[in-house]
Amino acid sequence: MNKLYIGNVSEQASALDLESIFEQWKIPFSAPFLVKSGYAFVDCPDEKVAMRAIDTLSGKVELHGKVLEVEHSVPKRQRSCNLQIRNIPPHMQWEVLEGMLAQYGTVESCEQVNTDTETAVVNVRYAAKDQAREALDKLNGFLMENYALKVSYIPDETAAADAPAVGGRRGFNPRGPPRQGSPSLGARPKLQSDVPLRMLVPTQFVGAIIGKEGATIRNITKQTHSKIDIHRKENAGAAEKPITVHSTPEGCSSACRNIMEIMQKEAVDTKMCADTQTLTEEIPLKILAHNNFVGRLIGKEGRNLKKIEQDTDTKITISPLQDLTLYNPERTITVKGTLEACGKAEEEIMKKIRESYENDVAAMHLQSNLIPGLNLNALGLFPGAASGGMSPSVVSGPPAGAQAGYQSFGQPQVESETVHLFIPALAVGAIIGKQGQHIKQLSRFAGASIKIAPADGIDAKQRMVIITGPPEAQFKAQGRIFGKLKEENFFGPKEEVKLEAHIKVPSFAAGRVIGKGGKTVNELQNLTSAEVVVPRDQTPDENDQVVVKITGHFYASQLAQRKIQEIISQVRRQQQPKASATGPPVARRK
Repeated sequence: MNKLYIGNVSEQASALDLESIFEQWKIPFSAPFLVKSGYAFVDCPDEKVAMRAIDTLSGKVELHGKVLEVEHSVPKRQRSCNLQIRNIPPHMQWEVLEGMLAQYGTVESCEQVNTDTETAVVNVRYAAKDQAREALDKLNGFLMENYALKVSYIPDETAAADAPAVGGRRGFNPRGPPRQGSPSLGARPKLQSDVPLRMLVPTQFVGAIIGKEGATIRNITKQTHSKIDIHRKENAGAAEKPITVHSTPEGCSSACRNIMEIMQKEAVDTKMCADTQTLTEEIPLKILAHNNFVGRLIGKEGRNLKKIEQDTDTKITISPLQDLTLYNPERTITVKGTLEACGKAEEEIMKKIRESYENDVAAMHLQSNLIPGLNLNALGLFPGAASGGMSPSVVSGPPAGAQAGYQSFGQPQVESETVHLFIPALAVGAIIGKQGQHIKQLSRFAGASIKIAPADGIDAKQRMVIITGPPEAQFKAQGRIFGKLKEENFFGPKEEVKLEAHIKVPSFAAGRVIGKGGKTVNELQNLTSAEVVVPRDQTPDENDQVVVKITGHFYASQLAQRKIQEIISQVRRQQQPKASATGPPVARRK
């Protein structure tokens, strides 16, 4: 990976010209330049120098009026499945990047390359050549947060090994084994790849965890390659304080064990309990997790949680839904057992939570650019900075003074919408919950009014859920209902949850939703993968509205809903000048 291809080279350029440019930018080279018609090759001493040459020169330096393009030199026989992606936004989440790459095929590996540049670089391997080719075609030059991605092939060692040796190509040395990625967060600072660990610790142990002049916490941070925030000022006077650990999974687990050991030692030293075995059970490990992930942690009929308990010899309980508030979407997971057992349980619990988070972020990223008119910041799907900084880069931070994930007071009010969502009649109990607890919690979480209409008859197979709220509330409420039906097995394990939703549109806008000869509604269906039907010969209701029926999986339904609302808004805007033109008559002078 230390041989470079230099493209867009002027016919007037010579090897000396290229040498002077490399010398001017202090980029060493280990062999003479080989100049051809319109391009050239050169060897660098190592891969790091080659990377620096690409980042410094490619698309930035002119020679005889032409801007040079510099990339790894890869023989055609080795242009297989391996790509290098450069100029990645420095604060982009690892999960978001992988979600984007997965659009083009199966990603077998995605490893960060250590560079001295501000932006990040990754090497990606796809399962098939055509997938890599599509990713290169679609992503090269693609703008992300004002950074234009640069994508090129890198040598495929497998292809090189299988292909017969070809003479005449000088200076290409195949790489050794593929890099195994960086060993710790400190070595890959550009992409935050892991969900932070959130713990609750008794307030009386906070001083011992920090240590004299912060020495203890600095030592833990250094040993575990982590960043640890102790939120001492949160919940003044509370018996427990949250701690957030940012690191790799291994770093988080190591920091967790260190903190638990300190609490145990402090408890012994203060003679809270003489028996160490009893002590570890009296000071349980408490993990904070966003409610969105807890259902998947528990699993169907509690199977996931039971397995973790059995495998780690611990007792695990989770705080009830009733403890959640609009401003506290976290549940407390309490683990009781020996210190070693609690450490193992933490690893398994956080593994499940990270998997859920990664799946959610990837899905959100793939769909976010498709759903217009949706304020992703207001969705509250992931904990914000106050809850450990897990918001993906596609979800920007809230306004100053606002709780992450929730709309602050004084913001412009978004027009409320009403959606009728049809669910299996047998699922009504699951949506309502015991004594109505689930539907109340869902309503608070989403910021929407949620009601279940009476059944049409004794044998009705479906029930209508009436959801009223702004777009973000609709997204959260409907998303949770789709998820609940899947979790409660109202759809098969390999069956996608597809529901019918009805939205009402002004009768004057129905024609625009359908389009000339059904063109618009057909385009809607092709774009969203949802079935969109505007029943003919409808009689408008008392509000002069007609029904549009949308059937599909969650994201398809959301996209169709937002697109239809966008059409309605356009029609209303176009009608505004007409309304003003027919406003109150102006008195004329006689």
